[in-house]
Amino acid sequence: MINALVQWWADTSVTELIWLSVGFGAQLMFSMRFIVQWIVSEKARISIVPEAFWYFSFIGGAMLLIYAIYRMDPVFILGQGMGLFIYSRNIYFIWINKRHKKKRQIQNR
Repeated sequence: MINALVQWWADTSVTELIWLSVGFGAQLMFSMRFIVQWIVSEKARISIVPEAFWYFSFIGGAMLLIYAIYRMDPVFILGQGMGLFIYSRNIYFIWINKRHKKKRQIQNR
């Protein structure tokens, strides 16, 4: 087992190791959204989707899309591409609602 791992490491190019790091980093970012959602929901004792969930979704999804393009995986590319649309729409709604809330606060002064 150890010999196979050492051989794999020796046979793997620096470029491939960098792309594997990008892929693992992307997966970590994508997974953070669930961890954040779980912690916030546990504290509130109800299911909550915090704003950070959508930012981690977008960043992790974008990174995974880049990785999928490098791997030339059409299924993964389509899945992440569609997800990015949904994440960006939710972020847009968050920003619009914040802008409207700020306007209402100014008008109520």
